[in-house]
Amino acid sequence: MPQMLSNNLRLVASHCISGIGRRPPSRLYVSGLSRLPSPWRRYTHDDASKSDNSPDGKSMACCPSDPETRARLTPPQSELERSRTPLLLPSQEPEVENESILLTKSPESRLQRFREAFEYPQASPEWSYKAGREVTVHGWLGKPRVKGSKLIFCDLSRDQGNVIQIVSSLHQKITSGSEELTDDRIEAHKSLRSIPAQSPVAVTGILEVRPRRVEETSVSDALPQYWDLKLNSIQCLNPFPNDIIVSQDAVWSPKQRHLQMRFDPLLRDRLRFRSSIAFRISKALRSLGFTEVETPMLFKSTPEGAREFLVPTRRAGYTYALPQSPQQYKQILMAGGVPNYFQFARCFRDEDLRADRQPEFTQLDLEMSFASGREVMTTVQSVMSSVFRFLHDHFVPTDVNGVTHPVHSSKKLGEFQVGSLRYPANLSVPVRTYDEVMSKFGVDKPDLRIPSDIVRIDSFLPTELVSMISKLKDPIVDAAQFRLQGSPSENLAFIREFMDNLPKTSLKFSGDSTPGVFVIDEAKPLNGLSAFGHEAAEKMAAVKGPHWHKLQDGDVLIVQARKKIPFHGEGSTDLGRLRKAIYDAAVEKGLLPRDHSFRFLWVTEFPLFTPNDPQNIAPGEGQGGRAGFSATHHPFTAPLSAKDFALLETDPLSAKADHYDLVCNGVEIGGGSRRIHIPEIQEYVMRHVLQMPQEGVDQFAHLLEALRAGCPPHAGFALGFDRLIAVLCDTESVRDVIAFPKNMKGEDMFVKSPTKVTDEQLATYHLKAS
Repeated sequence: MPQMLSNNLRLVASHCISGIGRRPPSRLYVSGLSRLPSPWRRYTHDDASKSDNSPDGKSMACCPSDPETRARLTPPQSELERSRTPLLLPSQEPEVENESILLTKSPESRLQRFREAFEYPQASPEWSYKAGREVTVHGWLGKPRVKGSKLIFCDLSRDQGNVIQIVSSLHQKITSGSEELTDDRIEAHKSLRSIPAQSPVAVTGILEVRPRRVEETSVSDALPQYWDLKLNSIQCLNPFPNDIIVSQDAVWSPKQRHLQMRFDPLLRDRLRFRSSIAFRISKALRSLGFTEVETPMLFKSTPEGAREFLVPTRRAGYTYALPQSPQQYKQILMAGGVPNYFQFARCFRDEDLRADRQPEFTQLDLEMSFASGREVMTTVQSVMSSVFRFLHDHFVPTDVNGVTHPVHSSKKLGEFQVGSLRYPANLSVPVRTYDEVMSKFGVDKPDLRIPSDIVRIDSFLPTELVSMISKLKDPIVDAAQFRLQGSPSENLAFIREFMDNLPKTSLKFSGDSTPGVFVIDEAKPLNGLSAFGHEAAEKMAAVKGPHWHKLQDGDVLIVQARKKIPFHGEGSTDLGRLRKAIYDAAVEKGLLPRDHSFRFLWVTEFPLFTPNDPQNIAPGEGQGGRAGFSATHHPFTAPLSAKDFALLETDPLSAKADHYDLVCNGVEIGGGSRRIHIPEIQEYVMRHVLQMPQEGVDQFAHLLEALRAGCPPHAGFALGFDRLIAVLCDTESVRDVIAFPKNMKGEDMFVKSPTKVTDEQLATYHLKAS
């Protein structure tokens, strides 16, 4: 039996070798391709005319048993006669393993055959690039552009998205300076054609300056050099498999995140952009005297406000908690004499997820000793101004598939540039109070790009109209205006479609009122406001304000009622949420112009405490007190003034906080506050105002002890770094600016986490499955 197998192998090998031509027989499969062991199967190709590949980057042929296919793959006889590869001697019998045969020049081990992938020339530094100089470049190979048997062009993608064009030519120059066509260059020419596209390679060649094409324009005078690389040698470092299909419109699932990062240039640009902004922020803070300090990731469970992730230990009943933020550690740093602290901190919160929220996220965390809230706001605004000056000088807002993407000014832009739009060199940030933004915009993180404010109109509305939109007794009625770019009938069709689809959206409403929708139409009685009655319609048409236009034909008017009570820390009203949603939908439909500006706003004077909503507060959230309310920001926030300190005893819900949020285009990108630095006041707030149980207060004993040791006054800020990058990149989800994000279920689909653990693993941590 072994002798018969050996004879059959020799016969099959002789047929295969006759079709190799000039290709060296260093690696050659001659058995059933479908049964190749998995480490090799990925390198096989059904059509050798497309690419004959081997793990070491040299050519490899597959030998089909079908005579017709073998004849099609066999080079012309003339080529065989020009260069005949020696046959294997009988003594070089191949090894037999798993019904597949691998012929080699020598009986090296399987690991040895991969050695070449780890032995490759070092890349030449880019500063050494000079015309006429031989360099080695690493990168990913593009698809070869074959211009005949002796001329091939191919792009080589490098880091930062830069591209060098490889040129391989076998044409002899008939001059005194003609170059010799060595065997190595001929072999490199063949390899360039056979190595699969997208494979990582090391390429050595001579640099030549390539003239720029017309479309390779830029807004910057400091243009990069465009190079051609005249091929001398090429080495494949890991061939790209042919079972992964790459196309221009490919959509990669979360399970293929590595491929999305590889082939989605927008995602790669966002990750590089994120790194650039982090560096700029770090540089700006260091120049202001800040010290970067890392705080622990394994913390303890404390009732700060959000629900935590617990980390079990092998000590029965003991756990760590992943930090919601470094809040307590940075206050302890202030007590420890570190006056200006910052870090890019990883934070963890077990919250319901949405587009701008992840269970783990990054925030720029900073704290300042002997500082008020205003001083921190000034510092943060200075840092953000530095970021935008950097953007203005180095990036251009560029329309890519409807997204205003920041493109480095050294790259080619062409028709993608959004007119003459540039990032602002100077950042202006107005300041408004919480009560003001809730009244005028219906939300504590307003989008200032929406043209008109909300106005209160209940003073002149008829009782019949109020009863039609709400069952509330004596409510406040607000109105929002939209001046759309359509006719009255077109705008009516838009708003009807929007309201019909409203139940399918994630918007939640209190149920206190149904919005009244009106479209101003001069062809209808009272211009479409007949439900108002003559007197109220006239007053409505005459309403004016700094951010309210006199009603005209085609305007859409939304009217909604709310309870006549002060704002107590709630984030938005029903009309505020509806106003933002209608604006976004109108922009998407082209009925409002897309505003590419960045409109920042400071919101201050938040309520110090917010009433608990029994329907919305989950176990583990809030401070766990019996007062019926929780800290709006966190329980370490200081009251705003002496008056607000006095209200802690008499009316805590009326007290204002020295708390400030930074908002951009309707997104809260950061928030901070002045802290309570007197331990007696801090304990009073926890024990008597919030009415936390003794065990809750005891969990903060370490912080109270730090404050007792002469902790100075201090204030700080936390900027949601993921949200900031998402806003700057004009993407709706922070998942688009994170390398490995979680989905809406908190799952990482690439690594498939979280995972179940065994009973044995649980027993190690004194746990058991329910």
